Amino acid sequence: MASSFFFFFFFFFFLASIVDVGQSQNGCPELRCGGQGPAVRFPFRLKDRHPDHCGFPGFLLSCTGTNETVLELPISVKLFVKKIDYKSQVVKVQDPNYCFLRQLQGLDLSSSDFQFQERNLQSFALFNCSQTKTEDERRISCLSGPSHQVYAVLNGELITDLVESSSCTKMYSLPSILSDLVFGDDNTRHFKWSIPDCRYCDVEGKNCKLKNTATGTSTRSEIVCVPKHPKGALTKKVITGVILGSFLLALAVFALYRFYSYDKIEREYRVKIEMFLEDYRNFKPTRYSYADIKRITNQLTEKLGEGAYGTVFKGKLSDEIQVAVKILSTSKGNGEEFINEVRTIGTIHHVNVVRLIGFCADGFRRALVYEFLPNGSLEKFISSPDAKNNFLGWAKLQNIALGIARGIEYLHQGCDQRILHFDIKPSNVLLDQNFNPKISDFGLAKLCSKDQSMVSMTTAKGTIGYIAPEVFSRNFGNVSYKADVYSFGILLLEMVGGKKVVDVTKENTGQIYFPEWIYNLLEQKEDLQIFIEDIGGDAKIAKKLAIVGLWCIQWHPIDRPAMKVVIQMLGGGGDELNMPPNPFTFKDPIEINARMPTKYLSQGLEVIPESEVN
Repeated sequence: MASSFFFFFFFFFFLASIVDVGQSQNGCPELRCGGQGPAVRFPFRLKDRHPDHCGFPGFLLSCTGTNETVLELPISVKLFVKKIDYKSQVVKVQDPNYCFLRQLQGLDLSSSDFQFQERNLQSFALFNCSQTKTEDERRISCLSGPSHQVYAVLNGELITDLVESSSCTKMYSLPSILSDLVFGDDNTRHFKWSIPDCRYCDVEGKNCKLKNTATGTSTRSEIVCVPKHPKGALTKKVITGVILGSFLLALAVFALYRFYSYDKIEREYRVKIEMFLEDYRNFKPTRYSYADIKRITNQLTEKLGEGAYGTVFKGKLSDEIQVAVKILSTSKGNGEEFINEVRTIGTIHHVNVVRLIGFCADGFRRALVYEFLPNGSLEKFISSPDAKNNFLGWAKLQNIALGIARGIEYLHQGCDQRILHFDIKPSNVLLDQNFNPKISDFGLAKLCSKDQSMVSMTTAKGTIGYIAPEVFSRNFGNVSYKADVYSFGILLLEMVGGKKVVDVTKENTGQIYFPEWIYNLLEQKEDLQIFIEDIGGDAKIAKKLAIVGLWCIQWHPIDRPAMKVVIQMLGGGGDELNMPPNPFTFKDPIEINARMPTKYLSQGLEVIPESEVN
């Protein structure tokens, strides 16, 4: 492995030397201002350093005395070039005076080769007013002064609220530009060019070049692809490059060898995600850069929670719109959770499913931006140590249960494809300001057609205690949407009992399985409010939730109701509900072990005394 790795990098530096020689012999070497900054090659060329044939018309760059690379747009708008992505044909620019608006008066990019990469352009007008609302969010600080204030107002918007006791004079209108350029604090922008298109040359492993052909009295220009390694390119520079490459290799090989495997896997993940997002971009959730994510979350300062796959921070898109931003962990998963989340909820809208506002896939950094739900998760209201203090009342708990059921039924029947969540549990149900529930966290979700009666699974999905038995063993039946019904049943029983069903420790493994305890109480016609002290609750609602939960956790999927039936059961009076068959009839440990893997017996699916476990 080490010898192959050494040979690979030796060969890489050898080829790099050949390419450098070929470019130099062609008279169009790759150059940088002062040896730093972005690499400049076709279609760009550096003024006074590249011949005319090395660049495309309109792609002239220049160097400042401080070695900054400068791009000049129409009406003498000069911007610093910070990065050129030749593969995506995007150039990242920065305003040298940190005030884009100062240069944008009269700027018209309609005939330019460069266009804003971002969408959602708007037209603004600038107004010069005597000093008045210094805290107004429309104030442009870099254009304002001690005795006047400059405000940007959407064209057509009334400014009567702005004037107060002073007068305002319209300065000029701005063309259709990004609102971030007006109000944002990010001093960098991205321009994209489409002509000339050299990407097909890159796919063929060739360089791009402008070719001028004389035809009679005129000259025709066209873009052609030329080999990167012309004949006769092997010169003394090749030997020099190989020696230099070998020397650098000796310094870097150890560190590169250690990280080679990780980098390869990470690149594969990035390609996989970018391919998905390219297909997905027409569905319109907003794509943010990581710089946007840091700005939205105020540099990741307010942490809301943390889980196995990432950390959630509070943020805001504006003073009115708050969001929750989940920064995915780079050490977990292979991009599947990210793709699942965006694919499943990015294009659906339901009152009981959390809304995905946007996402970030910026290099190895990935994040998801959701609507912010101020009351957090359902878990803290039914299974926390102070659950009694957080008790919402049976009527509200019934409404929450109905909302969750409607959300699951929508996922199963209301979408173009059936969405199986595979991780229904209290911590994945969020509550808005009115305690309306919304299902979240679709990292384990799976898509299938509505007429598909079963899905294939290579590994178990979900959280121990909420996972349906058939997910572990096909002896119970095929895996289908009924797995979500089982998880919902466990959630209902937790709402009734005010405690976690899966709270199993060495101290209580000898106790009876909690759902079975509820079943026995119902059979004995006991009052279920023994779990939560009577503080104005309705025992009928508690009983109804318990019976529906027990129907949902039947061992065999065929015995569980569909979510449409569950909604009808929850919405009814409850008196007409019959007790389900006892799902806890397998008392023989030999029979139990034959039906379910031993390693799961003491982890919440079925609590059995340790003396009875093989």
